[in-house]
Amino acid sequence: MTAGIDHEALAERILERARSHGADQAEVGVQTASGLSAEVRLGEVDALEYHRDKGCSVTVYLNGARGSASTSDFSDEAVDSTVAKACTLARRTSPDPANGLADPDKLATEIPDLDLDHPAEMEPEEAIERARACEAAARAVDGRISNSEGGEFSWSRGTVVYANSHGFLGGYSGTRFGVSAAVVAEEGGSMQRDFWYATARDLAELEDGEAVGRRAGERTARRLGARRISTARVPVLFEAPVASSLLGHLVGAVRGSNLYRRSSFLVDAAGEQVFTPGITIREEPHRPKGLGSAPFDGEGVGTRQRDLVADGVLTGYCLDSYSARKLGMETTGHAGGVHNLYLLPGEHDPQALLREMGTGLLVTELIGMGVNNVTGDYSRGAAGFWVEDGEIAYPVEEITIAGNLKDMFKDIAGVGNDLELRGNVSAPSVLIGGMTVAGQ
Repeated sequence: MTAGIDHEALAERILERARSHGADQAEVGVQTASGLSAEVRLGEVDALEYHRDKGCSVTVYLNGARGSASTSDFSDEAVDSTVAKACTLARRTSPDPANGLADPDKLATEIPDLDLDHPAEMEPEEAIERARACEAAARAVDGRISNSEGGEFSWSRGTVVYANSHGFLGGYSGTRFGVSAAVVAEEGGSMQRDFWYATARDLAELEDGEAVGRRAGERTARRLGARRISTARVPVLFEAPVASSLLGHLVGAVRGSNLYRRSSFLVDAAGEQVFTPGITIREEPHRPKGLGSAPFDGEGVGTRQRDLVADGVLTGYCLDSYSARKLGMETTGHAGGVHNLYLLPGEHDPQALLREMGTGLLVTELIGMGVNNVTGDYSRGAAGFWVEDGEIAYPVEEITIAGNLKDMFKDIAGVGNDLELRGNVSAPSVLIGGMTVAGQ
């Protein structure tokens, strides 16, 4: 817990004030965080920022109506004013039978230690040197790397406590460390840029900054000489770092708020074959040191491991208590989102997937967000490499890839073995059997 602040006592004090203002039910979240970010560009310090933040939010329910307010001032006067404002809003809001706290039997009864907290605060000078080393390694990869968008090193530590009037009170702390670099290469009057990054809960497990920098430099240099290509329908291989975006679109489609509004292409799809048989998408909220790990969700509901997709079949949705009630279902512990969701890797490495593809497109960057969540229509700018006879032929740019997510999910022809858990949603390389690639 952050020094000087008793998060649990503050949460209980807020709940007591809510009761005194006549709230039928109430819930409160208390968050504090601190951290440091050091950015360098061309070897010189570009930005150095230390932050220390705090805040609390309270939601009250009065006769089925809901009101919320928040403050960063933890004084008695500010807390009482915040609770009073939440109650005033509730009295001016129409009641909704779906409102209310999570059912008591859904609340977490145990708070497992997920090994998320590894404090390692450091002086600004060390953070600067780590950022500088990462950028220097990126710039040294190739003589054609002429400029830099910078190298960065950051650390942060935060604490969250949630409590409600059903008697739930729980909290945990967590740390995060990150290092990254982005550089620019130039040849023949054209310029290309790319980047790489690493992040971890434990500084001791963070990928070496110089290795991250070298990968950023290599990714940038290999894009030089990019061409445009003619429009065609071909197989498309999503490189692992961008393949995770496909899972992000899935999560949006099975989110409760989109389902009860019927603004999703996967309405009423639970139990149906949505992906190619053999595809499994798993969620592991209790993975030790996981970047998305959490013992409970934003309503205090216990999180649990599950396969959101099993052998290509969508097993259920991602619901909080409100959306679950609107749908006549039960919460799945997803108030606030998913936790460590990933596509299980296959047996073949990316090179084997290229050979399986034969001729087509390897996508390494996606641009824009042209995705219609209602219809599943998918159209995004992209860059990457043209592949012929299973080998990379040349880099390409200024293209658009298009399809429909319903068709794409069922047309997964291969999954790589190159899964890297660098975020809350992760995937290995994914080969789609056919998409429209629009070029010149």
